[in-house]
Amino acid sequence: MHVTVEEIGTSSAFGRLLGLEIVSATAGEAVLRLSMHDGLRNLHGKLHGGALFSLIDSAMGQASHSLTDGTPSSVTLECKVNYIRPVSEGDLLCRAWLLHSGQRTQVIEAEVHQGDKLVAKAQATFACV
Repeated sequence: MHVTVEEIGTSSAFGRLLGLEIVSATAGEAVLRLSMHDGLRNLHGKLHGGALFSLIDSAMGQASHSLTDGTPSSVTLECKVNYIRPVSEGDLLCRAWLLHSGQRTQVIEAEVHQGDKLVAKAQATFACV
């Protein structure tokens, strides 16, 4: 099933607080954008790991929800993230895709890029609700 960005909406209230933008979400894959701003900086002036995790988790959730009519259909059970390089400024794109979709669980992977540089890689398990 194809779900348009307009049908999904912009994101959750928390996603809007962070500044997440849903670029696309269809057929078990999603792309979200995050633009670095001062509210996302840690004490070292870099992108906070929690903000990066939120981008990843939100993209994975949208990939999962894109299999239905865009309404929430799963919740995160666990997620492992490899933080590869720090971010000081600019835009990030996170692409998430389903590896497995069963009756009870889904396994989803994601990568975050800044231009051609890999920033983070993640894998998660979601529970179907």
